[in-house]
Amino acid sequence: MAAAETTDLARVLDEVAAVIEARKDVDPQGSYVAALFARGEDAILKKIGEEATETVMAGKDADPARITHEVADLWFHCLVLLSRHGLGPRDVLAELARRAGRSGLEEKAARAKR
Repeated sequence: MAAAETTDLARVLDEVAAVIEARKDVDPQGSYVAALFARGEDAILKKIGEEATETVMAGKDADPARITHEVADLWFHCLVLLSRHGLGPRDVLAELARRAGRSGLEEKAARAKR
């Protein structure tokens, strides 16, 4: 991925996260994000589970447009969860950067030792 693409990705994620932050405390009647926050963490987690399942099904159907749509929904709801815990996309990007160049098998083994 080119540096410009990385910057664009971070920028888009930051913009979506900023919208989530701006909407989480508004009237739940007028905002999907506020309604999710008002319903609590279990509602957010349930949406992530639903979106993950829909992503898997889109992958099984090998429908590129649907895969893209479902992954976007999944990422959005993950950003909502991050916000609920005072985290943001930069925290995830930093973790991915920390893992870059490291074998997935090594990473998994290191987590098992914690």
